[in-house]
Amino acid sequence: MLTIFYDGNCPLCATEMDHIKKHDAENLIRLVDIHQNDFESKYPSVKFTDAMKILHGHYQGQLLLGLEVTHRAWTLVGKGFWVAPLNWPVFKTLSHWVYLGLAKYRHPISAFLAKIFGIKTASCSSGTCYDNSKNTDNRRK
Repeated sequence: MLTIFYDGNCPLCATEMDHIKKHDAENLIRLVDIHQNDFESKYPSVKFTDAMKILHGHYQGQLLLGLEVTHRAWTLVGKGFWVAPLNWPVFKTLSHWVYLGLAKYRHPISAFLAKIFGIKTASCSSGTCYDNSKNTDNRRK
């Protein structure tokens, strides 16, 4: 079983997790939103601040980070060919640096993509994403 610790307040992240789970017919992946109450007490091996910087996963007793998590997840659901280039020697280093940049700026990127593609998982403005389904003045409460 692969456990993925992801930023559920990020529409881009949540959308990718939804796509992965749609392909997870054998229930091999467990998703854990790092924003849940008592996250750090339930998962003391994963620090919230670290998980906000880079995607974390646990698989067969090992800690996976960043694209290692993505690669393992898509491989487990039978779509490893989609992410195979991420492990090719020529692309591995480059894709890692690109991933770190995307991870760092995922909230403004999510805000931009949510507006363009109508991603409904959260509302985003100025790079801050949150659920405002009951908040008509668009202010975070």
